[in-house]
Amino acid sequence: MLREYELVTIWNPDLGDEGVANAVERLKTSIQARGGEVTDTNVWGRRKLAYFIKKRAEGHYVVMQLKLDAARAAELESQLNINEDVLRHLLVRTDE
Repeated sequence: MLREYELVTIWNPDLGDEGVANAVERLKTSIQARGGEVTDTNVWGRRKLAYFIKKRAEGHYVVMQLKLDAARAAELESQLNINEDVLRHLLVRTDE
């Protein structure tokens, strides 16, 4: 059963705008390959962080609304954890 999630990712600022766009497209493809669907993507752009994360003071924020199976959501989080371009992420279920 597909559940609705909100995914907030903070990407490495060294990627630049084009690099972040490519990384987000790869992430969307990965979600679709897992049987999910991205319903909305909102790019907030480069923003100053409240505190240093992985020696970075800024990051590119991207917020996505998606539908994904619960078991696949855990796989997605594992993928984001090992991706060195992702400074931080938060995946929250929104359909409750």
